[in-house]
Amino acid sequence: MNRVLGPAAAFFLFLATIIPALALDIGVSAFTLKNGMEVVVIPDRRAPVVTHMVWYKVGSADEPQGKSGIAHFLEHLLFKGTAKYPPGEFDRQVSRNGGDGNAFTSTDYTGYFQRIAKERLALVMELEADRMQNLILTDENVLPELNVVQEERRERTDNDPSSLLAEQMNAALFIAHPYRKPVIGWMSEVVQLTREDALSFYRAHYTPANAILVVAGDVTVDEVRTLAETYYGSLENSFTPTPRKRTAEPTPIAARRIVMSDPRTPTPVFQRQYLAPSYPSDEGHTAEALDVLAEILGGGTQSRFYQDLVIRQKIAAYAGSWYSGDAADYGNFGFYAAPNPGQDIARLETAIDEVVARLVKEGVTQAELDLTRNKLLADTVYALDSQAALARMFGVALSTGQSVADVLGWEGKIQKLTVDDIKAAAVRVLDIRASVTGILLPAPAPQN
Repeated sequence: MNRVLGPAAAFFLFLATIIPALALDIGVSAFTLKNGMEVVVIPDRRAPVVTHMVWYKVGSADEPQGKSGIAHFLEHLLFKGTAKYPPGEFDRQVSRNGGDGNAFTSTDYTGYFQRIAKERLALVMELEADRMQNLILTDENVLPELNVVQEERRERTDNDPSSLLAEQMNAALFIAHPYRKPVIGWMSEVVQLTREDALSFYRAHYTPANAILVVAGDVTVDEVRTLAETYYGSLENSFTPTPRKRTAEPTPIAARRIVMSDPRTPTPVFQRQYLAPSYPSDEGHTAEALDVLAEILGGGTQSRFYQDLVIRQKIAAYAGSWYSGDAADYGNFGFYAAPNPGQDIARLETAIDEVVARLVKEGVTQAELDLTRNKLLADTVYALDSQAALARMFGVALSTGQSVADVLGWEGKIQKLTVDDIKAAAVRVLDIRASVTGILLPAPAPQN
């Protein structure tokens, strides 16, 4: 039911956060309840259904020292019930009324959502408002769920060499900032989490003034306002949220390198990540430029990596790149590749370095920029063909420090980018001192 976002999922979620609402010519409204809870309404008349989401401005980067995984653990526990809706009743109510729901945790936010007929919007608001302040936890329902979380970590991370490599690379990329912790937590700390830890974290972060309500669907602003004031507006804050205080990442002075061998890995894999600004933390237009740069370098069959490494040199089976910039404090820019059978991974790394060095030195062409910009803008319409994408777009933005205007203004910023902007972003970010390189190699199974 509850899921931690892996690297790939996080990347595609980020794409949703930057897609301009103007692409669908929709009207977005926002207001704030008297208790400080933010509300965003996104009309979508294509079907008589709504997507209802509550976002809390708290994630794994806000966890106390030694309690990694508590944000995700609490996400699981929020389904354990209240006095009004005992354990299991939340899901039964949603399902009985023809809806479905889920939840997720990231570095900066935790979200809960339901998709249901518009006539049942009041029901899901009542359910979420109730568990925002009235959660009841007992050892009988907490301890079994802790075992579930541990098994989830084993399945999603410990049993997947590529996930283990990504986890190790992330821990190396961030030396001081709490983004270095995995969202699901380190197993050595997860096994020690308690009911008291969960309740303490709940009381410290779950309150209306620290939450955002996003409703997308067949509703009007007035309808949502009336319901929101009835169910959420009547709640009193148990504390006053304060600005997040996180350790800033020191200026990188040395490249880092991780080499990992695993018998479960069929072929070698190369990855590299660079510390980069994120959309919320970037004061200029580097973030937009990095989105374009990632597409030019490794976004598809026309990208430089694919054309050079796969087509021309034939040393890579595949190669690509990405930019993840939805986090509040920092983003990351990266690329990946795997050598063809018989090709040396060291030679592949050298070839990648050559492609990157050439781009940093010479920049990109106007033709590349025009083609990529058109592709990004065209893709927005298809990516927004769901209420979930519409709701996520604004939920992620507002929970990480951006505004509705920032989201709506993305298209205009992309349109204004120049080839000089792309080159400047490449020079700024593709500094080997701000990188971590990861190599995953096959290894023979241990002999008994």
